[in-house]
Amino acid sequence: MARAARASAIRFEDRTFSSVLGELPWGLVLMLITVAAIGVAALYSSTFTNPPEAALPARHAVRFAISLGLMFVIAFIPIGIWLRAAWPAYFVTLAMLLGVEFFGVTGGGATRWLPLGPINVQPSEFMKLALTLALARYYHNNLTFQSGRFFIHLPALFMILVPAALIFKQPDFGTTLALIASGGVLIFLAGLYYRVIIAVVVAGIASAWPVYMFVLQDYQRERVNTFLAQLTGQSVNALDDGYQIEQAKIAIGSGGWQGRGFMEGTQAQLDYIPEQHTDFILTVIAEEFGFLGATGLLLLWAAILAWGLYIAGRSTSLFGRFAAVGCVATVAFFILFNVAMVLGLVPVVGVPLPLVSYGGTVMFTTMACFGILLSVHIGRDDRLATQGAI
Repeated sequence: MARAARASAIRFEDRTFSSVLGELPWGLVLMLITVAAIGVAALYSSTFTNPPEAALPARHAVRFAISLGLMFVIAFIPIGIWLRAAWPAYFVTLAMLLGVEFFGVTGGGATRWLPLGPINVQPSEFMKLALTLALARYYHNNLTFQSGRFFIHLPALFMILVPAALIFKQPDFGTTLALIASGGVLIFLAGLYYRVIIAVVVAGIASAWPVYMFVLQDYQRERVNTFLAQLTGQSVNALDDGYQIEQAKIAIGSGGWQGRGFMEGTQAQLDYIPEQHTDFILTVIAEEFGFLGATGLLLLWAAILAWGLYIAGRSTSLFGRFAAVGCVATVAFFILFNVAMVLGLVPVVGVPLPLVSYGGTVMFTTMACFGILLSVHIGRDDRLATQGAI
């Protein structure tokens, strides 16, 4: 494997920098910049009437510029090096998650941040990418014609559940769901038998009530109760537990087909929507640009994710394919959960909309995922050696 990684680096060095730049999918990069620009515009509108938050759009733009540079740095690192770095990245991030348990910083009722010098980082965000790389390496080395057997997937399942349990304890239910979902996609693609998948789904449904009663915290149960009440048409206190969803629905409905116009949304400008610069920023877009604007943004994301799957399909190595699909799945599930939450289709879980919602760690992780995608694209013809061990 080391020889293959060195060969990958040599082939990269044999090409000129201009030729490597020419190989990049610049259409994909342009679409990412467009999504971030939409986020800056939405942040400007949502914070315009709130002076303490007036600096958020500029910070968002600066963070994206830095993240874009990070994406290119990651992209130019040969895929063989990412293969070797997969396990160290996973275990270091896992150690950081353990560090949150003992030295974590609490904010908003959750202990999710780890102090590293002058800054606080959120290891749960780093774990999304680290888990993807670790699962890609595991299946790169161990995938065989017998991969449908359950026991081959037990180590992968353990790799997912350990960090998921630590993140759930913080508590961060949204990231936990996204981590399990994106990891589950890779296990499914590795060839897990359908009857095993059905058994896991049945077990998950059967455990829903015990988890609700004995695992979820009080505020999480309240969110589930509010969601179920709205889903079944029962009355909800719009000034208490159901306030976020009710205001989000009002904003989306008031936008209509074409929207009320940029910075003309009443819900956003009057600050009726809680967290409208983070988790509920889609409501600002839907109110000001209507169904067409919100749908256009989601279609743009769909095109980006489809391009990512195209990159995965062109890779000649299992590691490249699984890493690319894992990165796409990570971003896709965050978009899915955010949109479903805003529309009231799932309980409020605190999941941001990538590149649009305000948040530094989320943006860095998202752009790092696309950096891996570009690295897979550049090294799509590299053949990485496999070893019959983890």
